[in-house]
Amino acid sequence: MRLPAEWESHSATWLCWPHNPETWPGALNEAEHEYERFVELLSESESVHVLVQSQEHREHVAPRVPAAVALHEFETDDSWMRDTGPTFVERDDASPLAIDWTFNSWGGKYSPWDRDDATAAEVARLAGVECRRPGLVLEGGALESNGDGTLLLTRSSAVGDNRNAGLTQSDLETRLRELLGARRIVWIDGALEGDDTDAHSDNLARFTPAGHVVCASEQNRDDPNFAALRQTARQLNEAGFEVMRIPLPPPRYAGAERLPASHLNFYLANDQLLIPGFGGASDDVARGLLQEQFPKHRAALLSCRALVRGLGTLHCLSQQQPRAG
Repeated sequence: MRLPAEWESHSATWLCWPHNPETWPGALNEAEHEYERFVELLSESESVHVLVQSQEHREHVAPRVPAAVALHEFETDDSWMRDTGPTFVERDDASPLAIDWTFNSWGGKYSPWDRDDATAAEVARLAGVECRRPGLVLEGGALESNGDGTLLLTRSSAVGDNRNAGLTQSDLETRLRELLGARRIVWIDGALEGDDTDAHSDNLARFTPAGHVVCASEQNRDDPNFAALRQTARQLNEAGFEVMRIPLPPPRYAGAERLPASHLNFYLANDQLLIPGFGGASDDVARGLLQEQFPKHRAALLSCRALVRGLGTLHCLSQQQPRAG
């Protein structure tokens, strides 16, 4: 098994159109408008498949997406395809396999989640890819792969009473070596305030093709994220990585709630680097720094000021299907 890096060639991107008003309270319409732009840009680079909730929902979505985008009716609880969709891996003979993690809504936070837990198997069926359900509670946003056997994984989102109770970190490493071909697993700690996933790596640290790691950074010592992100960077340095710090955007709130806004939640399409933008000075800084790390991709900022109200943005909402072979 091998878990390809996200910058490797894709045959498709899988999405689920935002539809739950409880996820985007008072902001669903605005979130849909931002999502439209995401789908439009993605469709310029690769095949795009979008789950919709019903025939009525299809009629709502179809006029808002390019004609080439494929719509599939399948009812879900929410739209976080990174965590509810399958993780596609490559076997030794280069054939694809879809890993269907058990989804329990980030440790039982939002009920119901049974339809979301069924999403990975349905996506695999639609993609025509064999599916395996290993019985591990895990989310795709927790996993970051360099494509060459190294994984980044946050302890808090994989080991504990609310996920994989009874398994030790060592137990989980054994299973991930089997399922993902991981030869090295680098465990990191740290979190963003407001992140309800128990600190997924895709908001904190991501690999680059040059073997570096880009890491979210907060310069204000009084900010609650300062110490946690400094710890993450230190752990990555100690693991032998060259760390490139990407500034967090200025704090964003929904009422009194801090939102987990991060430019690290970018998505790599076949020839595009799609970066969450939040309207502050950090947008252009992050775009410039990330473009340097992904020179073969065209960098574009997408407004995610409404999408982040759902506590995630572009990477959380998408799942790549690597090109077989």
